[in-house]
Amino acid sequence: MIRLMRFLKPYYLEVIGVLFLTLIGVFSELFLPRLMGNIVDKGISTGDTVFIYRTGLLMLIIAVFGTAATVYSRYLSATSSSAYGRDLRSAVFTKVENFSLNEFDKMGTSSMITRTTNDINQMQQVTIMSMRMMVRAPFMLIGGLIMAITTNGELSKVLLISAPILIGVIALVGYKGFPLFKEIQRKIDGLNKVLREELTGIRVIRAFNKTSYEEKRFNTANRSLTDTALKVARLMALMMPLLSLVLNFTVIGVIWYGSILISGFNLEVGSLMAFIQYVSQIMFSLIMVSMIFVAIPRASASAGRINEVLDLETEIIDGKEYASTKIKGELEFKDVSFNYQGAETPAVCDISFKTKLGETTAIIGGTGSGKTTLLNLIMRFYDISNGEILLNGQNIRDLKHEELRRHFGLVSQKPLLFTGTIRDNVKFGNDEATDDEIVNALKIAQIYDFVKEKEEGLDYVLSQGGKNLSGGQKQRLSIARALVRKPEIYLFDDSFSALDFKTDRMLRDNLREIKKDSSMIIIAQRVSTIKDADNIIVLDEGNIVGQGRHNDLMKSSDVYREIVLSQLGEEALI
Repeated sequence: MIRLMRFLKPYYLEVIGVLFLTLIGVFSELFLPRLMGNIVDKGISTGDTVFIYRTGLLMLIIAVFGTAATVYSRYLSATSSSAYGRDLRSAVFTKVENFSLNEFDKMGTSSMITRTTNDINQMQQVTIMSMRMMVRAPFMLIGGLIMAITTNGELSKVLLISAPILIGVIALVGYKGFPLFKEIQRKIDGLNKVLREELTGIRVIRAFNKTSYEEKRFNTANRSLTDTALKVARLMALMMPLLSLVLNFTVIGVIWYGSILISGFNLEVGSLMAFIQYVSQIMFSLIMVSMIFVAIPRASASAGRINEVLDLETEIIDGKEYASTKIKGELEFKDVSFNYQGAETPAVCDISFKTKLGETTAIIGGTGSGKTTLLNLIMRFYDISNGEILLNGQNIRDLKHEELRRHFGLVSQKPLLFTGTIRDNVKFGNDEATDDEIVNALKIAQIYDFVKEKEEGLDYVLSQGGKNLSGGQKQRLSIARALVRKPEIYLFDDSFSALDFKTDRMLRDNLREIKKDSSMIIIAQRVSTIKDADNIIVLDEGNIVGQGRHNDLMKSSDVYREIVLSQLGEEALI
């Protein structure tokens, strides 16, 4: 938690202001009981009306200043803690943005979301509580003790009994509560994970009549979180009555012992009234301390989880160079191998091929053969284990991430669209694209007719994830997003699977027209999609088992020939 407090540094003036104003409020509260006691002992008992009015006016002035200081300190604490939460959230998000897919695999998406929202909210709450109470409580406690002792030292002996009991209750709650707060955060992660899977997979769940099963799964995670939260709630519910009980018995003890002292003329009534208020202030300050001790363990657990994100270094180090302009659109794999974390065998092994400007390289193979892995390595979502990947003659590890990725137009296997208009989604590929360029990209991608039919045109609003589009429409819109980028190299990861054969053919014909200014790497399951490629790479269990043109592979590669025969039949051999 102390490490995360560095994010409060820009707001040190506000923090100092909170501390100063809090002290003013504390001192005003400490002086008021003494003045009230003086009114009773020196004013009312002697009938000195002038003294009563003069002291009462002084009390009113102190109360106004104290209240104003307290209100303004709360305003400053609220604004500075909100800004602290904003900066911390921004720092975590920026860190996460730079993670490779390895780091996401380690922590999990649901945990990342919880850490960025719930955990940071916990830190923000404990920060505002600390500024309001962490200074107020100790000063109120120490000041109250001093004022109580100076009011009557003999009566202060009552506190020697009650204070240790209060401290013991607070320590017990902190000891029992800390592991429970950690457990709550872990179970929130688990609940978010289940909820996220159920919401994103609702179609599959309903299609297989697994609604009841998923309800049980959610209820199990929900009940587990609820049970832990109830344990904490019971602990808190037990603590407050205990503290109130100790406070009330302390006041009873003060009144009883004070009456004895008054009978012996060792204490005046006004002093007893002031002492009772000081005791209440001391007890309430200890209750504030207990609230802080309750909040700190939970925030400490959250702080540890946030620090895990901030301390996690990405395995992919950003390069420092810019791409050379001597060569354009050339990509080369040299003996590239890659292992996923925890995998026993490489996902791809000893991959070597080269594609040049104006060429189309196609990659085909069975499920799990490593096709998509190659594109992930090109974009440096993962880093290769061995070998080299060269872009225009330069090792991609030496290039800045932004510099590397601006050369590519990626259409992923699962098309992802964002909430917003069609224009916004296509301009995601190129912020400076004009409407004419967007329309041209839509025409090449064979989706302009759909856009033209809509009354809003380019301003037609897509729902989250493009749920108001069909699978083929989402694919074509994703292709348009890559086309408007006008990159050197297009990467199509099985991006034509949802298209009918006619649309597929028309789209590939249009892509040939733009191929002269770029190169293409196409991953596909359909042989018809890739049979005209300049170079076809056949993958099997992460290894290249064939490479060349369609006709050559039909003669030299058994794996490729089996794929072709399974799709096109015996006619393919003719």
